[in-house]
Amino acid sequence: MYTKKIALLPGDGIGPEVIAEAVKVLRVIEKHTAVHFDIQEGLIGACAIHKTGNPLPDETLHLCKTSDAVLFGAIGSPEFDNNPAAKVRPEQGLLKLRKELGLFANLRPIRSYRSTYKISPLKESLIRNVDFIVFRELTGGIYFGTKELSSNKKTASDLCLYTEDEIKRISKLAFEAARHRRKKVTLVDKANVLETSRLWRRVVKNMAEEYADVELETIYVDNAAMKILLNPSSFDVILTENMFGDILTDEASVISGSLGLIPSASIGKKVSLYEPIHGSFPEGAGKGIANPIAAILSVAMMLEYSFDMTIQSAMIEQAVRETLDRGIVTKEINPDRYYSTSEVGEFVAELAGREIFESV
Repeated sequence: MYTKKIALLPGDGIGPEVIAEAVKVLRVIEKHTAVHFDIQEGLIGACAIHKTGNPLPDETLHLCKTSDAVLFGAIGSPEFDNNPAAKVRPEQGLLKLRKELGLFANLRPIRSYRSTYKISPLKESLIRNVDFIVFRELTGGIYFGTKELSSNKKTASDLCLYTEDEIKRISKLAFEAARHRRKKVTLVDKANVLETSRLWRRVVKNMAEEYADVELETIYVDNAAMKILLNPSSFDVILTENMFGDILTDEASVISGSLGLIPSASIGKKVSLYEPIHGSFPEGAGKGIANPIAAILSVAMMLEYSFDMTIQSAMIEQAVRETLDRGIVTKEINPDRYYSTSEVGEFVAELAGREIFESV
C-alpha cells in the first residue's frame, strides 16, 4: 500500500456537489488497488473570502504545495460578479494558485459522445468520433507581457513575449502525449505575421526531429478555428500558445454539447491541478442538477498525468462512456429523462469499480 496526497478544493457554487461525486470514484479505486488517497480539503474562492477574507488562504496554498495533486471544483459568486467595487474577488485565489504552483500547461481533451450528438450545435456528421486534446501554454504570451497605456489614454499596447525554454517544455508534453495517441501534433500559430509564432515554429520543428514517429502539422490559427468546426476529427494533439489556446478551447467545447462533460489539467513542475471547465453555476447550486462527469473525468486525468495510473484512468473513461450510452445523464443533456448529480456519480463509480475489479 502506498499513499497519494490530494488537495481537495471544492470551491463555490456547484463545485462541492460535483467534487463529492469525483471523490466517490477515487474511493472505489482505493478498494481495488494498492493506493490510498489522503484527501485533505482546503478553502478557495468566495467561501474562503467569507471565512478568512482571503480567496486563497495561506493554509490552502501550503496544502496544495505539499500535495501530490490538486482537485478543484469551481470558483465565483454573483455577489462579487455584480459588485464592480469589490476589491477582493474569488477568481484572484485561482489566479494566484496557478502562479504559485507554476502551472505552465493547460490540457483540455475534446471528445464527442453518441448520446450527446443531438445536443451539439454542430451536425452529427461533423462531430462523430471526435477525440483530440489541446495543449495550451498557460504562463506566457500576451496575457502576461508588459502592458502600456499612453498618458492621454488613446494608445495602448500589450507585449507578447515567449522564450525558447517556455516553448520546449510544453512541446515535449504534447509530443509525448501524441506517441500514446494517434501520433500527430498540430502546431497552431500565426507565423506569417507574428515573430513569436515564428519562434514557436522553429523550436517545435527542431524538436519534432527527436520524435520521428510523430507527424507534425503546422496551421495558422484562423484556419484552425475553421477546421475545428468543419473537420474536428482530423485533429489528434493541438499545440499552441496562450491566447490562441484560450480562444480555440472555448470554441471546441461546443463539440461535446455540454460544458459538464469537459475536464482539464493544468500541469506544473511539481504539483498539477485538475478541474472541470464549467463555472460555478450558482443558480444551479444545491438543486442536484449539476453534471459531475467533467469532475470525474478530471480525476481520470489526474490518475494518468500525476499518478501514472493509466489503466485505472482508462477504466473511468470507459465507465463514463457506458453511463452516457445508457442514458444516465443530467438535465442539460436530456431534459425529458434525467438523473440527479449524485445518481450519475454513483452510477459511474459503480461501473468504474466493476471495470477495475474484473481486470484484477
